[in-house]
Amino acid sequence: MKEVKIYTEYITLGQLIKFLGIVSTGGEIKLFLTKNQVFVNEIAENRRGKKLFDGDIIEILNKKYVIIGNVD
Repeated sequence: MKEVKIYTEYITLGQLIKFLGIVSTGGEIKLFLTKNQVFVNEIAENRRGKKLFDGDIIEILNKKYVIIGNVD
C-alpha cells in the first residue's frame, strides 16, 4: 500500500487521481470514474468530489493507497 501525503485537511478523489498521474487532465476524471471501479474504504465510489481524509484507503486499478493527512 502506497502512502499519499497531503498538506491540507482533505483531497478530493478527482484531485487524487490526477495527482497520481492516472489521468492527465481534470476533464478526464469523470470518464475514468465511469469506466473504472474505484473503492474508498472498500465502498465503490464514483463521485470525483468525494473528500478523502487522513486514514482513508483508496483502491484504484487494483492498487491501494492510504491518505496521510496534515503533514507538516
